[in-house]
Amino acid sequence: MSSSQPSADNSYSEVTNISVSGFWFIVDNQEYFVPFADYPGFRDATVTQIYAVQRLSDRQLHWPELDIDIELDALDHPDQYPLVFRP
Repeated sequence: MSSSQPSADNSYSEVTNISVSGFWFIVDNQEYFVPFADYPGFRDATVTQIYAVQRLSDRQLHWPELDIDIELDALDHPDQYPLVFRP
């Protein structure tokens, strides 16, 4: 199953693996890990929901079925983006 979202500038994103602790995805040849402990909105998501990622911009991803957005800067520099979960 692929989640790639090509755009006019040939940008690329794809979820590559899901484990019990989180999931990995690639954006423009850079790999990221999203731990369920830090992003609990994904913990009970189905595989299909996790793979259904949309790329909104060069630095922002969106999971419409889960209503979750992630800025890549938050994964690159987590110390600058304290996580606050609100159910």
